[in-house]
Amino acid sequence: MSIPAVEDSWGRIDAWLLRHAPVSHALLRPPASPSAIRAAERALGVRFHSDLVASLSCHDGVELQPGAPVLAYYGPPSCAADIVKSTSFLRGISADVPDDDVLGEDDEDDDGLATYWHHDWLLITLGIGWQSSDGLFLSCHPGRNWGRLGHYFDEDIPTFTGWASLRHALADLADALERGRPFDGRTPLAYEGALLWEDETTAVPDPVSPLALAAESAEPDPEPPVPSEPLFVPVGQSDGVYLAMVRHRTPPPPPPTQPDVVFAEHLTPAELLRRLGAIPDTVHPRTRARAQKSADLPWAAYRPMVRAGSVGGWAYATQEGGAAQFTRPEVLRRVSSGTRAVALTRRGPEVQVTVAEDGVPGPEGVRHVLSPREGGGDSWPGSRAAYARFLAELEGEFGITYRPDDDTDAELTSALLLPVLEDVDRAANRYVGQVRNFDLAALIERTPPARLRTAMVAQLGRLAAETRFDMYDEVSDALARTARGETVDLTPDSPLDARIRTLTAEAWAARQMVSGQRAWRDDNGPVTQSDFSAWVLRVEAARALREFVHAGAPTAAATILSRRMSAHWRTELAADLEG
Repeated sequence: MSIPAVEDSWGRIDAWLLRHAPVSHALLRPPASPSAIRAAERALGVRFHSDLVASLSCHDGVELQPGAPVLAYYGPPSCAADIVKSTSFLRGISADVPDDDVLGEDDEDDDGLATYWHHDWLLITLGIGWQSSDGLFLSCHPGRNWGRLGHYFDEDIPTFTGWASLRHALADLADALERGRPFDGRTPLAYEGALLWEDETTAVPDPVSPLALAAESAEPDPEPPVPSEPLFVPVGQSDGVYLAMVRHRTPPPPPPTQPDVVFAEHLTPAELLRRLGAIPDTVHPRTRARAQKSADLPWAAYRPMVRAGSVGGWAYATQEGGAAQFTRPEVLRRVSSGTRAVALTRRGPEVQVTVAEDGVPGPEGVRHVLSPREGGGDSWPGSRAAYARFLAELEGEFGITYRPDDDTDAELTSALLLPVLEDVDRAANRYVGQVRNFDLAALIERTPPARLRTAMVAQLGRLAAETRFDMYDEVSDALARTARGETVDLTPDSPLDARIRTLTAEAWAARQMVSGQRAWRDDNGPVTQSDFSAWVLRVEAARALREFVHAGAPTAAATILSRRMSAHWRTELAADLEG
């Protein structure tokens, strides 16, 4: 298959821009003169490849203004003067690299180039940031890579692209514009007279469920205690007399038991577990050792594990595994509803006491101690002392008498948690002006509230369909109610709330499984990076729905539009606004 000449590809690019994106077409610079090209060659001491000469003879780069045409992630084409400037800059940095570390191009493999910058490379675009920190480079080094395109990004290892030449890249660009197909992973669009690039996001339709995998493995029964090693070990016998070797080892003292613990006045342990989000099927008496071991098993799927008991008039729960819960304000708000709650937590050097009453921080507020790191066996002795001191203060202030070691062997009611959802920040997106190069602030300002709401309902529905968030009955019902302007029940423990919490747990478990797999980028484990991405997309769609229900269309608009997977969401939004 013959590749069109550079001039032919630029002719097609010009024609498309003139018809669909005249704003971008107007920012293409006139051709560079032959004398300007020769001056650039002399300045760099390099003979330019014929493809580059032909491209500069069509357009000497672009005017660096909003709307300028760019080559997807690679940024705007450089003019001859910027090629000289960028290349000289990168040569200056590479001059600090020892000669022993500089290899010839022919010594490199085709995909990874182990040197910082070759003398005969020319940076011919200005990258995402429109400066010399990244972009496409063209090799003018005589040999097998003569004229080949590579990608350089901010002092990272340069790599050659799949394009054998600039002529190939421009031909692909012309095809992408004319056919609306991706160019290096991004889709070109014309919007309000300018060329834009969008990512066409895809997701696996049925991601592997970490919670389903966990359900296939039951929690094992506790193992019997391992017999202690005998103190006297016979080593021989002589005339009826045993010879014995006495092994004497002094084990290091165990660290003090200092779990995260939350207390709630006048609640039962069962009610406290419910408020924390206990999963009914996992409620079971467990010792501390068993709870901690169970939390580390595949059965737990990285969900938090807590044990609950009572001291005086207070119920308490200790965290025995999983992501920390008792420092989260939404957890304390739920635990303290109609009562008082006190949380004592420790994270490395910091120990913190938090008091809340009926969902609101009490007058005591938050007290914490941050201890400096020290050498020896205890990196933060101050934090251990602070934990003990805070326990004593809780006894004096609240009548809470609790000793962590007293319940270590007790079989307290315990459970895995389906963590409560984070609070919706009603002001989170209030001041977002731009979303994916789209003027959201202007849209909200000029659109009547009822019309904006209708359009965002439609966009939310599209987002739910793209991510398959709408496959759940609770979600499809909520979307239908939203479209009719009816109330959506998102109260704690409602079916929709439980569904979103379950999706959040799926995404968290998938993240832990993917990050813990060896060579996870090869997708060798039971849960792949693609599975994780699919769960995250559903969680983000759930976030958009919660923002819409709790804070309204203007607040939710930024999340909805930023998470849309279709590259053509702008066209769809325009149709939605038309009604």
